[in-house]
Amino acid sequence: MQKSLSPLLLLLFLQGFSNPAIAQVDEDQLGAWYMFMWTADPEIGAGFGLQGDVQHRNWDAYGDLEQLLIRGGLTWSPQDSNLKFTLGLAHISSGAFGPSRDKTREKRLYQELLIPQRVSDRFYLTHRLRLEQRDVDNQDFRNRFRYSFALNYPLNQTTLSRGALYLSFYNELFLNLEQDVGNNRRVDYFDRNRFYAAIGYSLSDSSRLQFGYMEQTLDEISKGQLQFNWLHSF
Repeated sequence: MQKSLSPLLLLLFLQGFSNPAIAQVDEDQLGAWYMFMWTADPEIGAGFGLQGDVQHRNWDAYGDLEQLLIRGGLTWSPQDSNLKFTLGLAHISSGAFGPSRDKTREKRLYQELLIPQRVSDRFYLTHRLRLEQRDVDNQDFRNRFRYSFALNYPLNQTTLSRGALYLSFYNELFLNLEQDVGNNRRVDYFDRNRFYAAIGYSLSDSSRLQFGYMEQTLDEISKGQLQFNWLHSF
């Protein structure tokens, strides 16, 4: 009996250490993401502008770095259209869960299409399609597709201008377009899904604050994060 159990115990032992970053994550520990998102429309040509964001993501409320993301891009909106196209770059530094100081770095190109839509007086919808080319440490270069559907709903007025108190929701699906990531490692086509709900307040016509909760679901884990967002237009 002991000999027959030994291979099984060995297999379970190896599986437990096959992906330590995932295996160690405490799904019940609430994380926190601090985010600043900005847009600008300088006089550099008809329809052109800039946008970007800085995000500091923690596995816990503060101190255990999950990711530091810095992203920026050039935007263009066709004349007489509310569509916005973006070509941009991002740099991401990802930390391991817990006391480890190990980090993984990623350089990323992305192309994006933003489609805003207003339904009736109060439903502000946004569709976002994004294609990313990812260069992650110790992995093969690969592509990822993202689709986000967002809704803002003002409570005390019909616009999101100064003084608006509003609800905000979004859901974003991530899909890997290649499964082979190098060194005989593979990932699923499904990468992750994010669902978010928040309450927001417009400090001015160009600046808004949001506080909310996001549930991020991967194949292996599902974890919640508090989000503190500042959105500003220059």
